[in-house]
Amino acid sequence: MKMTVLTLFPEMFEGLFSHSILHQAVEKGIVEYNVVNFRSYSTDRHQRVDDYPYGGGGGMVLTPQPLFDAVDDLRQKSEKKPKVILLCPQGETYSQKKAEELAEEEELILLCGHYEGYDERIREHLADEEISIGDYVLTGGEIGAMVVADSVTRLLSGALGNDQSAVTDSFSTGLLEYPHYTRPSDFRGMKVPDVLLSGHHANIESWRRRESLRRTWERRPDLLQNISLTEKEKDLLSSWNYPTK
Repeated sequence: MKMTVLTLFPEMFEGLFSHSILHQAVEKGIVEYNVVNFRSYSTDRHQRVDDYPYGGGGGMVLTPQPLFDAVDDLRQKSEKKPKVILLCPQGETYSQKKAEELAEEEELILLCGHYEGYDERIREHLADEEISIGDYVLTGGEIGAMVVADSVTRLLSGALGNDQSAVTDSFSTGLLEYPHYTRPSDFRGMKVPDVLLSGHHANIESWRRRESLRRTWERRPDLLQNISLTEKEKDLLSSWNYPTK
């Protein structure tokens, strides 16, 4: 995959793409990151990329010309058809499902806004999708772009040491992930559940599924509404006073 970030603050991404899983994915040739300062595309003699909003009001608005020209240039240089994602508080709330969808793309362009907002023509005629990472407002789209870049990269085949790690993550199955333990088996009197030490894989998988259900019921019961449950699992949830009918 190729991932290009259009931002006014490219230095914000230096640490993200040069460490940990994302850096390893680059080293393995799994993903290529490109960070572009779209101010360089401005035709204004002072390289301005924003202006006052028509109709008045506070704040400044990103002008369409720099972003349109930047995306046009990237599209002309690409053999693929990049999907253009606008990071915006008004967009679709980001989820693991959306990350999985984006991980199927061959090329992404992430647009990071700043100031009061975007000229509406950027939304209507340039972006393929708008994504929000939550119901709050940040000073710019860079943090949202980092979230998308990280969550998508770790889903790419070979990015993690074990591809099954991403499959069992919270939300990938529709449930929150089960608890994890490691050595020592007894730490200050706090012991690892016996089933995890048994070596009985079927029992371990059964325990993990049950604990995923329990954790989801306790912390995010809303997720259970979209999960296909067996009759045994419905009975289990009923015993925890969760309505299954």
